[in-house]
Amino acid sequence: MSRAAQRNRTHGWNHSLVTRREALQAGAIGILGLGMNHLTGLREANAASATKPHGKAKKLIFIFLSGGLAQHESFDMKPDAPENIRGEFKPISTKTPGLQICEHLPLLAQRSESWALCRSLTHGSNEHSAGHHMMLTGHSTLPTGFSPNAPSRKDRASIAAIGGYALRERQKNNLPTAVVLPERLVHSSGRVIPGQHAGEMGPRHDPWLIEASPFHNASYGAFPEFAFDHQQRGKADNRLFQAPQLSLPSGLGMESVEGRLTLLKSMKRQRRALGHHAQVENFDRLRQGAVSLLTESSVHEALDVTHADSKDLDRYGRNSFGWSLLMARKLVAAGVTLVQVNLGNDETWDTHGNAFPHLKDNLFPPTDKALSALLDDLQASGELDETLIVMAGEFGRTPQITLLEKHYKLPGRDHWGALQSVFFAGGGVQGGNVIGASDAMGAYPTERPVKPENFAATIYSALGIPATAAWHDIENRPHQIYHGEPIAELF
Repeated sequence: MSRAAQRNRTHGWNHSLVTRREALQAGAIGILGLGMNHLTGLREANAASATKPHGKAKKLIFIFLSGGLAQHESFDMKPDAPENIRGEFKPISTKTPGLQICEHLPLLAQRSESWALCRSLTHGSNEHSAGHHMMLTGHSTLPTGFSPNAPSRKDRASIAAIGGYALRERQKNNLPTAVVLPERLVHSSGRVIPGQHAGEMGPRHDPWLIEASPFHNASYGAFPEFAFDHQQRGKADNRLFQAPQLSLPSGLGMESVEGRLTLLKSMKRQRRALGHHAQVENFDRLRQGAVSLLTESSVHEALDVTHADSKDLDRYGRNSFGWSLLMARKLVAAGVTLVQVNLGNDETWDTHGNAFPHLKDNLFPPTDKALSALLDDLQASGELDETLIVMAGEFGRTPQITLLEKHYKLPGRDHWGALQSVFFAGGGVQGGNVIGASDAMGAYPTERPVKPENFAATIYSALGIPATAAWHDIENRPHQIYHGEPIAELF
């Protein structure tokens, strides 16, 4: 191994073993076996090579709002627009002079000094699956052969998978680096949404899935307190949020972990057995991660959130949103580096109709409460500066309010990839900061347009991942991690 390669390994990063300039030379392409398909990524990474990571964050909580949060009803209100644009909600002032957000997010308004906004994220798709892939992977173009109907190993790797790969050497225990909870995003038809796993990186790099929330094809939101159906079909929702079964990535030689963790005492025998095997057998890092999830008492406490301290439950909320963010907070405290929280099942935030009552009564109250409790906890413990929180969906909503009478009793907004507002907190983010702006209708960016590539790069940079970092495939070919510049003004 060359001295340069040894230096890269010493610092725990996978870097390209040649400079980008060398790799882009025609001779180097042939010598290294790089196909023409690698040129685009290497060229794009050239622009990012000078970026110095902000590097203050040690942990990430990525809150994903599947369905698409309406910017007009949340963080980019247009009170002076015509009625069919501005909607029913009114803005309120935050603690930051001049910054206003929706009246139904009063707790976040009181904590504006702890968070920032980007009001100008934009991409080119109004379709759910494509939008999910773009925002979950940080790529505004879709891979060749992309299908909205199912995930594929040709899909690009998710931000959680990339971050988990890049930060695996930072993990000081045997816990998995990246976790997704409390459920996989599944369409009401039963198809799994693309963009959630490691894609082309391969199954061994998939984030670990912690399933605590059962699938329901006609009920959304923060059950049991705030469950609702977009189309008000009246289908019963009897789901229970419970300490979950752990779903392991395929290919580990451990197909499943039997049983649930509903009662911790029921796991004692399995924990003892797995702990014994971990000592006497040559488990690799991933298998040891599986053992650690079952043997670490701090992990058991983190997973068993429905039986958490009553004061914590009162602050976060006794519902799936509150339990999910409390679980995320406990997992990062236990040592997990990245946690993606799907705040509601697939298309929970897809407010085509009945938008205003559902946002006011079912979506904003548990979100406002749980996210504010998370900010308070991290602030009180001194961990907010080293824990980056981001919140986004796959797209925003249309400027024009519409009524689809065939399906809904009341109006809402349709899909809109051209603009969404994204929330950032912690990890060195400058609170009270607003990046970018939109036009008077809330339709398009007018200042500082930001792409999914910039969104992903901001996360990687805040976590201290170098701009030269790459992941290597099974043939040891480098694939750059950065494909855009971070949103430097946030920090």
